[in-house]
Amino acid sequence: MIAAEDLVALVRNYNPRTNETLIKAAYDYGRLMHEGQLRKSGEPYFSHPVAVAAILTEQQLDDATIITALLHDTIEDTRSTYTEVAEHFGTEIADLVDGVTKLTNLQLSSSETKQAENFRKLFMAMSKDLRVILVKLADRLHNMRTIKAMRSEKQQQKARETMEIFAPLAGRMGMQSMREELEDLAFRVLNPQGRDSIIRRFITLQKETGDVIHRITSDMRHELEKAGIDAQVYGRAKKPYSIWRKMQEKKIGFSRLSDIYGFRVITRSEADAYAVLGVIHQRWKSIPGRFKDYISQPKSNGYRSIHTSVSGRDGKRVEVQIRTREMHEVAETGVAAHWSYRDGAPAANRFAVDPAKWIAQMTEQFDSEEDHDAFMEAVKLEMYSDKVFCFTPKGDVVKLPKGATPLDYAYQIHTRIGSKCVGAKVDGIRVPLWTRLKNGQSVEIITAEGQVPQATWLDIATTGKAKTAIRRALREANKERFAKLGLELARAAFESHGKKATDKVLAKAARTLRLEDSETLLARLGSAELSTREVVESVYPNLVIAQENVIEAQRAVVGLGGQGFERARCCQPLPGERIVGLSHRGKGVAVHAIDCEALAAYEDQPDRWLDLHWADGAHPPVYTVSFEMVLGNDAGALGRICTLIGERKANISDLKFLDRKPDFYRIMMDIDLRDAEHMHSVISALEAESLVASVERQRDPALEAAPDAPE
Repeated sequence: MIAAEDLVALVRNYNPRTNETLIKAAYDYGRLMHEGQLRKSGEPYFSHPVAVAAILTEQQLDDATIITALLHDTIEDTRSTYTEVAEHFGTEIADLVDGVTKLTNLQLSSSETKQAENFRKLFMAMSKDLRVILVKLADRLHNMRTIKAMRSEKQQQKARETMEIFAPLAGRMGMQSMREELEDLAFRVLNPQGRDSIIRRFITLQKETGDVIHRITSDMRHELEKAGIDAQVYGRAKKPYSIWRKMQEKKIGFSRLSDIYGFRVITRSEADAYAVLGVIHQRWKSIPGRFKDYISQPKSNGYRSIHTSVSGRDGKRVEVQIRTREMHEVAETGVAAHWSYRDGAPAANRFAVDPAKWIAQMTEQFDSEEDHDAFMEAVKLEMYSDKVFCFTPKGDVVKLPKGATPLDYAYQIHTRIGSKCVGAKVDGIRVPLWTRLKNGQSVEIITAEGQVPQATWLDIATTGKAKTAIRRALREANKERFAKLGLELARAAFESHGKKATDKVLAKAARTLRLEDSETLLARLGSAELSTREVVESVYPNLVIAQENVIEAQRAVVGLGGQGFERARCCQPLPGERIVGLSHRGKGVAVHAIDCEALAAYEDQPDRWLDLHWADGAHPPVYTVSFEMVLGNDAGALGRICTLIGERKANISDLKFLDRKPDFYRIMMDIDLRDAEHMHSVISALEAESLVASVERQRDPALEAAPDAPE
């Protein structure tokens, strides 16, 4: 265990004006509080807080953070209290220790829903003082370094938690060295065979090729000396986990992986950084598509560097990062650079990001997300994202994750722009909204009044901000739609028992079921999150609802005009056909034809059935129905079929060739129709045509479980 004097010496190396007395007092207090406690390894427990403090000295952090590390487990694991810590060391340190304690108690590796809520709390804790998470990351790093003392199941749990949460969080904060070590330590636990295989291959490669890193580093230094550029050059093999991840992503073996070596050039000035780039590209061939300039377009966490990949000795592909000393400090410690000290004073690094602004940017888009799964999705999208840079028509830069679409771009500019988006132009050319944007493209968003977010946009958007905004808009739209359906269902249910669904009755039901108001009650009822039976019994608990009367009680009128009904894809019912409804939690009612084969799977769930009928004039003008046809392979056959359908005022919305033979071909055709009578008219005309061998309406029970169908 590091002695108090040695720890103070580590701090004094970068901060000669450190408060030695206070650090030693914290050391003595922490040792006293943890006296008699042992780690799983048998070491004195206090050796852990001291090691955490030592890790933080490597980032040259302020006294308050070092003292917090020494005391970070006292409130949780000893008789110490917040009040006592505040009396001895001040409220700033007491607040930091309390913050670390709360983070420790979050149990981040629990179930997904709990994990989402805990992640939200983690961001809230970070927003108060980011130094809390710096201590927690150092705490996790030391625990991972000493994880072998834990039992196997605990090792697996902590390693997964580290890989999924703490390593990407460190990376997002710009603390690249810590991220890499956390990943590698977790990789050692989660896949020891995979890690060992990477290391063995490295050893074999070194025997075959010699010390490649030394040779390439020497070559670079020689070229820079010839050009008169004063710079430091470092080289290293990439971490085992980084190599493993690339092998998995690219689905290639180690022998085919080229860029396993990385080199870093640290310069005195920004001008020298660009001069180094010129020297390297003159000496070695650059790899197309592998150049990124994060100096002119820095990342949100303050990271600045030039990245390029070149073919080095013997055709070996190597990655080179070029940056100044100031940029390097931020690259290594990220937002922690804000608290770094140099010569006894806070380091004046002009590239260090303001932690308050950084955390505000990170948390802003998550604050309004109510759904736990959506929140976790948004967090992970932002945490793991690589950036692309696009330009507005005015030349402003918009940063987006790799794989982002024009829809993400629109929401990044402003939620209002995203919600009204109807199209996009990339480099002046109209493109679909699902187009993947690339670095350097100019994007123009086309908007229209009256446009609203569509459900299909969730499949197009990739950023957490866009998905959150789309879900919020859909949730509001669906609430009104489901509330209308819920009112119809409530009226029918209460009337079947001689009661009325008055405002007073519905308000009482909402209170009994602990809902905000009657509108929320009706929306839940319309989306099938509540059953009519539950609502009626909440007001009239002594009223017995006979099971056989449930279907009759839930009689409703189907307009399919946005009231919460969706046509089932498996049978595609049309007005004029007898229909029945199946309620699906959170999605409303799926409308099936009465003879749909998919209904057989729900015979034992009568509470979900609704007896429905079509409302005159309340439904859309057309519905799409799929037909499978076999046509003679004659010249003009398809044109003749299209003409026949058009003559009967029907529209072909989609057409796919399923099979093509010399004499016949089979197609799937989607036709927009008004009702059952209109459909029979079209079928009769097609069957009378000699070129048509057969025409059948497609009905597939398997489509009931399709992702975009009511589930």
